[in-house]
Amino acid sequence: MTREELIQKWLDHALTPQELEAFQQLDDYEELMKMHNALQSFKAPNVDVEAAYETVKSNRKNTSKPTSWLKPLLRIAAILVIGFGAYMYTTLPNLTTVETLVANKTLIELPDTSAVTLNAVSSLSYDKDTWHEQRKVNLQGEAYFKVAKGATFNVVTKDGIVTVLGTQFNVKQRKNLFEVFCYEGSVSVTYQNEKVVLTPGQRYLILDGKQIRNEEEMLKEPTWIRNESSFKSLPLREVIQEFERQYDVMVDAKNVDLSQVFTGSFTHTDINMALKSITIPSQLKYQKKQNSIILKRD
Repeated sequence: MTREELIQKWLDHALTPQELEAFQQLDDYEELMKMHNALQSFKAPNVDVEAAYETVKSNRKNTSKPTSWLKPLLRIAAILVIGFGAYMYTTLPNLTTVETLVANKTLIELPDTSAVTLNAVSSLSYDKDTWHEQRKVNLQGEAYFKVAKGATFNVVTKDGIVTVLGTQFNVKQRKNLFEVFCYEGSVSVTYQNEKVVLTPGQRYLILDGKQIRNEEEMLKEPTWIRNESSFKSLPLREVIQEFERQYDVMVDAKNVDLSQVFTGSFTHTDINMALKSITIPSQLKYQKKQNSIILKRD
């Protein structure tokens, strides 16, 4: 994996343990972490760390190679510029951020007693100081919400905004996928200036930039809460990516058609049973090799 790919996965909080070790071996690992910590200390919301890094990288490409003592100095200066820029253009909110690693879930209680269950490799943040004035959380990944009745409650993702008063719903925002499912009450979803209202049993799904129509399903809660990931007419790639999140393994599927449609589920508690649940319906074979899985055509 290239240096740029490792950094991209770090920014997306999607590094596997092996990739994390490789990331930590990068020559500028310490500088990248300093940049990350500087931004965290300023508590600047919605700072585009990836864009900031790209700017620094571009500036490095457009200048001659500095001397050995000047190189780290320039990197530190770039970190300070990013940090102070964030400080000057934000109100420094008191953000609380909760993140989950692979194969982990966690339960979060918000200041108004609303409850959020955060799925693996996900992140949720909110401002404690302004919570009772504005109930808003920022989400990357997947979470199941049980919202206490009260003022408007907003879940903000990079793909869309989900707005409710008091209800139960699931939001999933992954690469090339944005999904909202309503379990109770009603949910308003805003995506690219389009607003859709969901009622219990309805799903709003954007896959590869296109809206996908789904039949209604009367469910009480998402199955992943009970340690089972379920899929209905989704590309196999989405299944494999979720499998990697839940089992902390890498899957080699380069010889498999990941666009084929999959309907089914797999457990989070038995990796062999999970692999059979995925491969048998897809007519595939698998081979376990250390901390990786190789998929092959049957």
